[in-house]
Amino acid sequence: MQSFDLDKTDVVKIRSALNGDDEQLKVLLGDYHASEIAILFESLQQDDRERIINLLPVEVASEVISEMHEEAHPEELLLLLHPEKRTEIVEELDYDDATDIISQLEEHEQQEILEDLNEDDASNIRNLLTYAEDTAGGLMNTEFIKINLNLNKQDAIVELIRQSEDIEEFYTIFVVDDDNIFHGIVSLKDIIKAKGNVKITALVKAEVAWVYPDTDQEEVARLISQYNLTSIPVVDREMHLLGRVTFDDVIDVIEDENTEDILKISGVSEDEELSGNWVEAVKSRLPWLIINLGTAFLASAVVRYFEPTLEKLAILTAYMTIIAGMGGNAATQALAVTVRRISLYDLTDQQAYRTVLKEFTVGLINGAATGLIVLIVALFFDSNPLLGVVIFLAMTGNLVVAGVTGAGIPLVLKRLGIDPAIASSIIITTFTDVFGFFLLLGLASELLL
Repeated sequence: MQSFDLDKTDVVKIRSALNGDDEQLKVLLGDYHASEIAILFESLQQDDRERIINLLPVEVASEVISEMHEEAHPEELLLLLHPEKRTEIVEELDYDDATDIISQLEEHEQQEILEDLNEDDASNIRNLLTYAEDTAGGLMNTEFIKINLNLNKQDAIVELIRQSEDIEEFYTIFVVDDDNIFHGIVSLKDIIKAKGNVKITALVKAEVAWVYPDTDQEEVARLISQYNLTSIPVVDREMHLLGRVTFDDVIDVIEDENTEDILKISGVSEDEELSGNWVEAVKSRLPWLIINLGTAFLASAVVRYFEPTLEKLAILTAYMTIIAGMGGNAATQALAVTVRRISLYDLTDQQAYRTVLKEFTVGLINGAATGLIVLIVALFFDSNPLLGVVIFLAMTGNLVVAGVTGAGIPLVLKRLGIDPAIASSIIITTFTDVFGFFLLLGLASELLL
């Protein structure tokens, strides 16, 4: 199959084929990977999606649906299909993918789909539906390879061949005892290289990472990344092996978590879909803008307080936007770095202190450097050395405030149990505007009047 990125030409070509007969469309679709068709679906109407899915082989159709982004609502497409086609597709999906899709449906719709599945598939999916989607249980797949630690090499190989017939691919072989208690992992390479008729218990690697079903998905991603794992076992409190979470599922988690953090830092609710319409965008963003407007009145109040100063030194208005803008940018930089540190590590008090101290130092140096540039500009254009000193001090002070608040506020919010990403940006904007204006106008009132 040819492999390339889907571009506008491909979209136009497929849209044109949708106006033709099914055979022509089917031939054209054969040139595209399932993931490319899933991307194409984002720009197609639901009836066109349904038509394409019905033309694809079950194996490809199931992969397309599993590759569809959540915002494209693959569950709605699944409901449109004929029950027989739908059942074939769901049974072809990995249990974790099938669960993710079916969980988005109403309970009666879930039951409608599950009742048509074979008993084993339905039971596995029902079990996975009991776990929260943002936990290891919600991510795990109950299809995996496991062997008994008491097997010898030859019997283990026979067992691996038997189990691999039902699993497309596997990276890790889990080792259990007669009671399904997890004892560790063993590599296929070690089994093949083992001499004689050695038992698996002599080859098992017991010191491995594992998670509980209720472990948060971010912790699962961190462990897989930290230990460079292809999959991580999921066990209950008695160490019974329940399933596995694979690295490809963790990649999706990391992408979703990063997107969530970016949206939050920007003051956008995670409930807003990236492909949503303007109504959803307004409903998501307007409340935060109103809150931000309220905090902006605080900065406005500072300006009003120093109105007599501005009447006598109108030139200060030209520098107010510079001071506020630089402070906001510096605070956002400190905020982004700190929020990322919080999401990756559980910072101790000492580490938190060092984080704030670092941003204080960075703010002081950057403030002095940029303040010096503005001082030179003020000397050149306004021929007022004292004005330059005022601007220099205001710039330096405001970038120090920006660094300390950008790092300190998310750490305080985290300690209070408040999401640091979604609340910090509004607070630090207020701090940098209020302190920036206060420093500039206050120093000007004292030194220039």
